[in-house]
Amino acid sequence: MVEKYSFVEKLRMRTKKLVLLNQHYLPRWAVFLLDIVICLASYVMMFLILDGTPLKFNQTWPIPLQAFFLISINVIFFYAFRTYAGIIRHSTFTDVFKVASSSFLTAVTAITFNYAFFIFTGQKIFLTTGILLYMFFSFSIMLFFRLAVKETYQYLQRLNSSNFKKRVLIVGMDNQTISLGRALTTESNTSFKLVGFLTENQSNKSLSVLGKPVFSVPINENSRQFTELIAKTKLDGVLMVRDSLSITETNQIVEACLANDIEVFNVPLVENWNKKEDLQTQIKPIEIEDLLDRHPIKIDTEIIKEDLDGKTILVTGGAGSIGSEIVKQLAAFNPKKVIILDNAESPLHHMQLLLQHDYPSINFEVILADVRSIDRMEMIFSKYKFDIVYHAAAYKHVPLTEKNPHEAVSVNIRGTMNLANLSIQHDIDKFVMISTDKAVNPTNVMGASKRAAEMYIQSLQEHLGTQTRFITTRFGNVLGSNGSVIPYFRKQIAAGGPVTVTHKDIIRYFMTISEACQLVLQAGTMGNGGEVYVFDMGKPIKILNMAEHMIRLSGLKPYKDIDIQIIGLRPGEKLYEELLSDTATTLPTYHPKIMVSKVPVENFRYVNQKIQEIIEATSQTKRNVVVQKIKELVPEFLSNNSEYEVLDTQKQES
Repeated sequence: MVEKYSFVEKLRMRTKKLVLLNQHYLPRWAVFLLDIVICLASYVMMFLILDGTPLKFNQTWPIPLQAFFLISINVIFFYAFRTYAGIIRHSTFTDVFKVASSSFLTAVTAITFNYAFFIFTGQKIFLTTGILLYMFFSFSIMLFFRLAVKETYQYLQRLNSSNFKKRVLIVGMDNQTISLGRALTTESNTSFKLVGFLTENQSNKSLSVLGKPVFSVPINENSRQFTELIAKTKLDGVLMVRDSLSITETNQIVEACLANDIEVFNVPLVENWNKKEDLQTQIKPIEIEDLLDRHPIKIDTEIIKEDLDGKTILVTGGAGSIGSEIVKQLAAFNPKKVIILDNAESPLHHMQLLLQHDYPSINFEVILADVRSIDRMEMIFSKYKFDIVYHAAAYKHVPLTEKNPHEAVSVNIRGTMNLANLSIQHDIDKFVMISTDKAVNPTNVMGASKRAAEMYIQSLQEHLGTQTRFITTRFGNVLGSNGSVIPYFRKQIAAGGPVTVTHKDIIRYFMTISEACQLVLQAGTMGNGGEVYVFDMGKPIKILNMAEHMIRLSGLKPYKDIDIQIIGLRPGEKLYEELLSDTATTLPTYHPKIMVSKVPVENFRYVNQKIQEIIEATSQTKRNVVVQKIKELVPEFLSNNSEYEVLDTQKQES
């Protein structure tokens, strides 16, 4: 079996072999001495050439003294112009100008001194032709020396670089891929060497583009021609313009490459390239997010702009994953002012710096506060007179909230109550709550606390005198959010494994943060209040398959290079999430990705009474008491893999 080395290891091995490129720069004193030797050699050459001509050297001074004097003048100008200070292998026009100036001024000084001596003594020391010839030889040889060193170094560097550059093919034959190929062949500072273009279109066979061949072979994991092509071209990877390919095509190409142990790189559309960055930074390894069956989401920006233009908006949890993305997207809709509220000091500070740098047009203010404090919230609502509230503040980690139900109740239920009640008191037009699919038939405290919050604002909407429109949005896991499984897997892979999966059959819905927040803003424009909007999350993904894919995308082999361990479901975790309960029905909206769920609404007085009992239970130390009260309000809450399962057993027995 041939041992494989990583790209970094290959680079290190190659660098060790090419010792010359690893040497320190030539010391200044060495350059200084070499230039003096060149001057001495130039004088000798000048003497030998003129000695065989009718021109005769003046005998006022001995020839050795003439040479010493002339070279001494040259040395003075070397020092004056610091011709020795530059790094020879990185010489520039400035360095050449310094050498030329020192040679020219040496000649001018020697000729001036020669004629001044003639005026006073009637004799000349130097032969003028000899001075000019010396200047020509010394400058030419010093220039040649510098150019030779620079070109030799660059040649060796290019030779070495070409040996460890990744040999790649570009997938496809269109304007986008040809532009990419042209950029690769013209920019020498990339770590990629273009071998050719790869296409399945047989009509492109035997073509040549940009001097590179076009290979027409089937691209799939069972393609013998593709495997042979990889061996023939000694291929390291392929580049593809991801946005020009469908999800199916992308996955097919990736599977074929992974089956043949070569890397896959993603390049954005040429028009989306960041002009401030070089090509190297535009090319990135394909990520698991690029392989998920997601279709672009289109939103009605005009309706959203009409809804948000000139409004004062509060975003709670504004420094978190969802809240911060909502704030960024609000910037495009010209709000009057955005208040970003969070109790996490450092993330809030980072959010402030980011907005100041990247979103200078948005009028915003950050507030460090806790939604649990009714007095603090009252002060904030009274001061800013909000039009819209986006409520994203919540405790969301299932294992933590399972162990700390008191805190889940305090933030997810009481915090929501505080904000909802204040929204009514201050005539807020709209209150949009970010909920979760874990609130559907909950099996953990986090999901049940979010369901209780949903029930409160829904019943509050039905309560007499409520003018505020309360809107709930539900969606599943968001890719790349804090605590998301994908960054967690990445850290485990980077650490050498193992990657831990809770169950071999566990599945989850996924959506990007940007998509989720776009739909939140769109759903916020819908309905009269009291609705629960659910998002089309696409197809559920098996987490074990995702882990295997991520390992393979890292250039490693699952279970061999990186182990995958099944560690068992965490407390409160279930195998699959639901977006709808058994008692709910859905109706379509004008947006194909958003549906409205017709969830039965409980009486406000009953819900309010039960929530007060839950909050009162948090004054006791026993977790079971708190969870028991939540189960009374949310009867579909059946604990799974949790210490609270005993409460469900007791309920069934009674």
